[in-house]
Amino acid sequence: MTRHSLVAATAIGLVLSAGSVAAQTTKLSIQNHQAPESTSGRMIADFVENVTRMSGGDIEIEMFYSASVVKSAETFDAAATGILDCDMTNGSYQTGKNPAFQFVADTMGGYDSPLEYQAWVNVGGGREQINALYNPFGMTFIGAAVGGQESLSSTRPLNGPADLEGFKFRSPPGMESEIFAKLGASPIVMDFTEIFTALETGIIDGADASSLANNVGLGIYDIAKHTTYPGFHSMSADHLACRTEVWDAIPDAHKAIIETAHRAMAMDLMMNTLVENGEALATLPDQGVVVYDWSAEDRATFRAAAQDAWSEWAEKTPETAAIVQSHRDFIKRIGLGE
Repeated sequence: MTRHSLVAATAIGLVLSAGSVAAQTTKLSIQNHQAPESTSGRMIADFVENVTRMSGGDIEIEMFYSASVVKSAETFDAAATGILDCDMTNGSYQTGKNPAFQFVADTMGGYDSPLEYQAWVNVGGGREQINALYNPFGMTFIGAAVGGQESLSSTRPLNGPADLEGFKFRSPPGMESEIFAKLGASPIVMDFTEIFTALETGIIDGADASSLANNVGLGIYDIAKHTTYPGFHSMSADHLACRTEVWDAIPDAHKAIIETAHRAMAMDLMMNTLVENGEALATLPDQGVVVYDWSAEDRATFRAAAQDAWSEWAEKTPETAAIVQSHRDFIKRIGLGE
């Protein structure tokens, strides 16, 4: 072969090699539990669009909203077993597998802001702790998204912890019910769809539903004329987690795009929640809603009850003990408490 032929062959080989890399595609099916018109749903749509644009169309995501393929609680298993590729719901659905999932989904009484929680995930060792929990189930944690603290709604005043005595309210299952019970409340676990009827008929005095803006959008304050803001008790974080064999097979460049787009989505969710909560707050006086901002001392009372529950949950499994300790170490590290 002549020198010119060798150069030509090498050039052709490089072109073919570059073409084969450029032709790599990634296709993912993902389910979330958010309505497409919700704040979180809109941010998820932006995430999909950003992944498509950054990859030049080489990453295709089929996104299913509102748990349209399987029930929300079944999404994690559906991804692990191949019905879906990834889960974009919430770790709280998996506490039956291991109580440690609670401390991925909602660290009640832990952090004051979503940014603090994200700092634990991304620079405080949280990602490693979460994957130590997820990997044995065949899943890999990619990232978390949390808008901000949720607000309690009530048909009676909520000035502080003393008003929780006998307070009957809709609560999700798990640790939250235990914490509020310690403070004298009467948590009632019920489905989200039952809240309005229960409030109207007096079965409950209030509800832990969602953020201030979402509560306004849902019409909860048409019935419940008392609310807490800023929130102090619950800050639910959704995750993106993919089947490990799927994630490991994705090209590194595509992984970087998905991770970057997801972090951008998480930041956008925080910012939009902040703005929308402020806008919602401005509408409440005209609706006759009283807003309660608990004092630092009252928040400390709730945090103390929450920390008692943390200690009890830490005894349930080694994984729970490890992740609780990780949170406590980071909370101390950033000067938040303990």
